[in-house]
Amino acid sequence: MTWLVWVLGVVVIAAAGFGVVAVPRWRERDLRTRTAWSAARAAIDSAAVSRDAATAPLPEAEQLLARAETIAAAHGGPRAAETARDHAVRADALWQAAARG
Repeated sequence: MTWLVWVLGVVVIAAAGFGVVAVPRWRERDLRTRTAWSAARAAIDSAAVSRDAATAPLPEAEQLLARAETIAAAHGGPRAAETARDHAVRADALWQAAARG
Protein backbone atom coordinates (compact mmCIF):
# COMPACT_ATOMS: atom_id res chain seq x y z
CA MET A 1 0.00 0.00 0.00
CA THR A 2 2.88 2.37 0.77
CA TRP A 3 4.29 2.07 -2.74
CA LEU A 4 0.92 3.19 -4.18
CA VAL A 5 1.11 6.42 -2.17
CA TRP A 6 4.64 7.04 -3.46
CA VAL A 7 3.63 6.38 -7.06
CA LEU A 8 0.64 8.73 -6.79
CA GLY A 9 2.86 11.38 -5.18
CA VAL A 10 5.37 11.15 -8.02
CA VAL A 11 2.59 11.39 -10.61
CA VAL A 12 1.08 14.46 -8.92
CA ILE A 13 4.48 16.18 -8.66
CA ALA A 14 5.29 15.39 -12.31
CA ALA A 15 1.90 16.72 -13.46
CA ALA A 16 2.36 19.89 -11.43
CA GLY A 17 5.83 20.41 -12.89
CA PHE A 18 4.50 19.93 -16.40
CA GLY A 19 1.71 22.41 -15.72
CA VAL A 20 4.10 25.01 -14.33
CA VAL A 21 6.13 24.86 -17.54
CA ALA A 22 3.40 24.33 -20.13
CA VAL A 23 0.69 26.81 -19.09
CA PRO A 24 2.83 29.97 -19.44
CA ARG A 25 4.08 28.77 -22.83
CA TRP A 26 0.53 28.15 -24.04
CA ARG A 27 -0.55 31.60 -22.84
CA GLU A 28 2.44 33.28 -24.48
CA ARG A 29 1.79 31.48 -27.78
CA ASP A 30 -1.88 32.47 -27.67
CA LEU A 31 -0.99 36.10 -26.95
CA ARG A 32 1.54 36.13 -29.82
CA THR A 33 -1.04 34.70 -32.22
CA ARG A 34 -3.76 37.16 -31.16
CA THR A 35 -1.35 40.09 -31.45
CA ALA A 36 -0.19 39.01 -34.91
CA TRP A 37 -3.76 38.66 -36.16
CA SER A 38 -4.71 42.01 -34.70
CA ALA A 39 -1.87 43.66 -36.63
CA ALA A 40 -2.85 41.78 -39.78
CA ARG A 41 -6.50 42.85 -39.53
CA ALA A 42 -5.46 46.46 -38.94
CA ALA A 43 -3.22 46.39 -42.02
CA ILE A 44 -5.98 44.82 -44.12
CA ASP A 45 -8.44 47.48 -42.98
CA SER A 46 -5.94 50.23 -43.75
CA ALA A 47 -5.33 48.81 -47.23
CA ALA A 48 -9.08 48.60 -47.83
CA VAL A 49 -9.45 52.28 -46.94
CA SER A 50 -6.63 53.18 -49.33
CA ARG A 51 -8.27 51.06 -52.03
CA ASP A 52 -11.57 52.84 -51.55
CA ALA A 53 -9.83 56.23 -51.75
CA ALA A 54 -7.88 55.34 -54.90
CA THR A 55 -8.90 57.01 -58.12
CA ALA A 56 -7.60 54.31 -60.45
CA PRO A 57 -7.61 50.52 -60.07
CA LEU A 58 -4.28 48.86 -59.36
CA PRO A 59 -4.50 45.13 -60.20
CA GLU A 60 -1.30 44.25 -58.32
CA ALA A 61 -2.48 45.94 -55.13
CA GLU A 62 -5.91 44.35 -55.46
CA GLN A 63 -4.30 40.91 -55.80
CA LEU A 64 -2.15 41.52 -52.74
CA LEU A 65 -5.16 42.59 -50.70
CA ALA A 66 -7.15 39.59 -51.93
CA ARG A 67 -4.31 37.27 -50.86
CA ALA A 68 -4.17 38.94 -47.45
CA GLU A 69 -7.93 38.54 -47.00
CA THR A 70 -7.78 34.90 -48.11
CA ILE A 71 -4.99 34.13 -45.65
CA ALA A 72 -6.93 35.91 -42.91
CA ALA A 73 -10.04 33.87 -43.69
CA ALA A 74 -8.05 30.65 -43.16
CA HIS A 75 -7.09 31.67 -39.56
CA GLY A 76 -3.56 30.27 -39.45
CA GLY A 77 -0.87 30.89 -36.91
CA PRO A 78 1.45 33.84 -36.34
CA ARG A 79 3.38 33.25 -39.57
CA ALA A 80 0.20 33.32 -41.61
CA ALA A 81 -0.78 36.54 -39.86
CA GLU A 82 2.61 38.05 -40.68
CA THR A 83 2.24 37.05 -44.32
CA ALA A 84 -1.25 38.54 -44.50
CA ARG A 85 0.00 41.74 -42.85
CA ASP A 86 2.92 41.98 -45.28
CA HIS A 87 0.63 41.60 -48.29
CA ALA A 88 -1.77 44.21 -46.94
CA VAL A 89 1.03 46.67 -46.15
CA ARG A 90 2.45 46.30 -49.65
CA ALA A 91 -0.99 46.82 -51.20
CA ASP A 92 -1.56 49.86 -49.00
CA ALA A 93 1.81 51.30 -50.03
CA LEU A 94 0.99 50.83 -53.71
CA TRP A 95 -2.36 52.62 -53.39
CA GLN A 96 -0.83 55.45 -51.38
CA ALA A 97 1.99 55.86 -53.91
CA ALA A 98 -0.56 56.01 -56.72
CA ALA A 99 -2.54 58.64 -54.83
CA ARG A 100 0.55 60.82 -54.38
CA GLY A 101 1.87 60.49 -57.81
